[in-house]
Amino acid sequence: MTVTIKLGQLAEFLGATLSGDPEQQITGLATLQEAGPAQLSFLANPQYRKYLAGSQAAALLLKAADAEGYAGNALVVPDPYLAYARISHLFDPKPKSAAGIHPSAVIAADAVVDPTASIGPFVVIEAGARIGAGVTLGAHCVIGARSEVGEGGWLAPRVTLYHDVRIGKRVVIQSGAVLGGEGFGFANEKGVWQKIAQIGGVTIGDDVEIGVNTAIDRGALADTVIGNGVKLDNQIQIAHNVQVGDHTAMAACVGISGSTKIGKHCMLAGGVGLVGHIDICDNVFLTGMTMVTHSITEPGAYSSGTAMQPAAEWRKSAARIRQLDDIARRLRQLEKQAGEVTPGGNASSDG
Repeated sequence: MTVTIKLGQLAEFLGATLSGDPEQQITGLATLQEAGPAQLSFLANPQYRKYLAGSQAAALLLKAADAEGYAGNALVVPDPYLAYARISHLFDPKPKSAAGIHPSAVIAADAVVDPTASIGPFVVIEAGARIGAGVTLGAHCVIGARSEVGEGGWLAPRVTLYHDVRIGKRVVIQSGAVLGGEGFGFANEKGVWQKIAQIGGVTIGDDVEIGVNTAIDRGALADTVIGNGVKLDNQIQIAHNVQVGDHTAMAACVGISGSTKIGKHCMLAGGVGLVGHIDICDNVFLTGMTMVTHSITEPGAYSSGTAMQPAAEWRKSAARIRQLDDIARRLRQLEKQAGEVTPGGNASSDG
């Protein structure tokens, strides 16, 4: 399906300043390098400014400084990337599901499904579950007993909610995500692991997005809690009783151990790992592959590990790391010997 919108309409939608032809037809979005004569593009990163003059785009989203001297059509906005994000939904080809229940769906007699919801093929909704207004459940979704999906939720095919999972409003969950699986809880009895029942649930706030194959375990006692506006990428593991503050974002392959609390407005880059039972304050940024082994009480950026370097240099560095203990021991000996020497250069002992 092709969407066509006039440039003047887009300017009104964004509240942007239009420089150029308001009747210009826009049929899609593309990068500066690839945009054609009916597509809209944007300049958000200064390193792509070199492509500005040669772009074939019908119009560009630009900051005022970049729009000066640009001869083509432009929508002048304070933040081109944010404007692009807003406009992208107007051209999204994702199919819209019609309200209704597919004949192959299996729904418990006491489940409550709003008549405006869309329930896809082979969906299972168990006893006591509640599905809110405007919710979409893709094919093969499973909604466990007493679980709830709030108004406007969108679950892609093959999402699984175990029992007692509560989802807020306008939550997006991608395929393969599992919410409410049993947390990793065992007690050791003379070398044999005894399972601990995970009797808590999962609570997800409003406007949350959860990526493909991400797992959020249920709490051992209290619920695992994900705050409002949290954004989770693909293949993230969140263990039992974790709490994630509002508007925190995590990139792919983050792993969070049990009972850790993460504050609001934090950003965790790809592959970050956190041990259990620690607290991370608000406004913390963890760079890729950082391993967090203790609580963080001050906002800011934190890193660990070593960055990439040529293999030959890395091997030399690894060899030096193995020598650090011996170097430190020899340094302490030298410091001790230096401390036994008087300022005049003579040994402190008599003789």
